[in-house]
Amino acid sequence: MAKTLVLDSLDQNVHRWIERESGYADVTGGEFVQDLIVQAKERAEPYGQLNFLGTDQRNGSRNGHPPRFTFADFFAGIGGFRFGLERVGGKCLFSSEWDKFARQTYSAWFGETPAGDITQIDASEIPDFDLLAAGFPCQPFSIAGVSKKKSLGREHGFLDKTQGTLFFHLARIIKAKRPSVVLLENVKNLRSHDRGKTWNTIIGTLEELGYAVFAKTIDARHWVPQHRERVFIVCFERTLFGSLPPFHFPPPPSRHTPKLKDILERKPHSKYTLSDHLWNYLQAYAQKHKEKGNGFGFGLADR
Repeated sequence: MAKTLVLDSLDQNVHRWIERESGYADVTGGEFVQDLIVQAKERAEPYGQLNFLGTDQRNGSRNGHPPRFTFADFFAGIGGFRFGLERVGGKCLFSSEWDKFARQTYSAWFGETPAGDITQIDASEIPDFDLLAAGFPCQPFSIAGVSKKKSLGREHGFLDKTQGTLFFHLARIIKAKRPSVVLLENVKNLRSHDRGKTWNTIIGTLEELGYAVFAKTIDARHWVPQHRERVFIVCFERTLFGSLPPFHFPPPPSRHTPKLKDILERKPHSKYTLSDHLWNYLQAYAQKHKEKGNGFGFGLADR
C-alpha cells in the first residue's frame, strides 16, 4: 500500500523553501522532500541510525525528556555549534551573532534571532547556563586573514581592534557567568600566530579564570568531505572538576570517510554552475594574485 507524505505540520518558512527548491529542480514538493529523505538515508547508513526527531529544537528536550544541560551560543554564525549541542541534549538559553544574514538564517532555523554585537552585551542580561560555546572570529589569526590584513597595511591578531580583541569580551562573560564548561573553536594557525604569543595569552587567560584547559587540532575530513583543520579548546571549571579532570578528546570515527559525491545534489539548478565567462575571469583573477604573491586561489576537487 502506498504511503502518503504529510507536510501540513511544517513551518511556513519550510513550506516556502520546499516550494522554491522544488521549482528549481522542476519536481513537485512531495517528490523533492522524498528525494531529500532518500539522500539523507543513503548518507546516514554507513554512520549508524538516522534520527530526525531526536531533539526538539524549540524547547531543548530529547524525545520528551528534559535537557541534559543548558548552553549559550556566542559568535553563533548560522548555528553549527547549536545543532551539535542540541543533538546531545542541550538547551540553548542565549545566542549572539552580529552578521545580518547569519542572524536571518539562525532565526529561520531555530525560531529566535540572536542578540547582536557582543561588545554591547551586558553579562547581567544573560541567563545562567552550564556551557559556553564560541567560534570566535578567526580572520585576525588565520593564514589567509593575516596575509590579507598585512597587504592592506592593517594590524592582525590582538592588535586588530575590531576582531582580534573579541576573545577578551568572551573572557569578560566567562568571568561573570562562570559556566561549568567552555568550548571554543578557531583556526589551526591560532597556535602559531605571533610566534605562539597569541596562543599563550588565550590559554593563560582561561587558566587565570580558573579553568583546566585541553586543546587539540582536529581535521573535519572524518565527518565531511573537506580537509579543514580547526583547533578546539575545552575548559572545565576547576572548583567543580578539579585541576586534572579525566577528559580526553574522542578519536575520530572508524566509519567510512565521507566523499564529495556523498553530499552533492542529484539535480542541482543550473544557476549553481559557473558560466564560461565567470570561470575564465576567476582563473585570470587567481593568476594575477599569484603573480603578486597574494593568497587568493582555488582548487578543483574530484568527486
